[in-house]
Amino acid sequence: MHMTKKTLEQVVGERPFPEYADWWPVGSAFTAFMSDAIVSVWKALDPDSDALNEVRESAKGYIRTVYGRPARRGLVEAFVHPDGETALQSGEFDALSYAFYRSAFRHIERHPDRFEDGLERERRLFTIRVGKLFFDHLNRHLALDLPEGLNTPGQLEQLSAAIDRVGRFLHDQGYLRSHFAFRFDVDVEQEDTRIIQHADEVVSRLQKGRLAYALYEMGYPVILPSAVYLYHTIGEAQHHSSRTIENLFGEVGYDARETDDFDPIGYPSEMVVELWEIRSL
Repeated sequence: MHMTKKTLEQVVGERPFPEYADWWPVGSAFTAFMSDAIVSVWKALDPDSDALNEVRESAKGYIRTVYGRPARRGLVEAFVHPDGETALQSGEFDALSYAFYRSAFRHIERHPDRFEDGLERERRLFTIRVGKLFFDHLNRHLALDLPEGLNTPGQLEQLSAAIDRVGRFLHDQGYLRSHFAFRFDVDVEQEDTRIIQHADEVVSRLQKGRLAYALYEMGYPVILPSAVYLYHTIGEAQHHSSRTIENLFGEVGYDARETDDFDPIGYPSEMVVELWEIRSL
């Protein structure tokens, strides 16, 4: 687990995001799906508690610290109860994501006796549960055509087409400002190892029980600032779109996600790249 004791103000000073100062609109469908996913899983952590005041203050402080502007009145309520008409702006969703996830991660840390697994695992499980609910909404909305497995090149093409549809939705709804790609052609350095894989090797690798790889490329993901700030103040980030694609792979019978050493601070905003590992469940 990435350990840190830095404050939000410290990390903002080390890695500001001036390229995110001009906000852009976030789509109503994305907002509705993400609202239900985040708020439902957040409430389930402590059903008898009303910690929205903590979330309000956190979102307000985040917008002031990161973007140097005041938060609009009723922002948290507009997210918890979206009306389909009031559009969120990119910086607002970034702040809301930060505030709800920070609240959840801190709650898990404060109450280890209420959870079965360790802190790192429970925080990751929170992100997975949110991703599953969001994916379920998205799957119904897009009516994704998923293969039953990855046993043939045709099934891999079918899966790739479904991932591309998810990517178009994320781009069109403002989660990604400029770029989406999920590639099975890989040529990267991972620690001291060179990983080279051609897309036409993926099926055979998986059939032989070997790891397969992919590269997930994102251009200006809306939560990049808060992902960096959560990771470097708490030790875990949200991974909204990654958990969505992870759940998509799960529907097909595979475990797939970014490598454990991924640190969002090391990438330019226009090209954030995750190396993924894929294996049979």
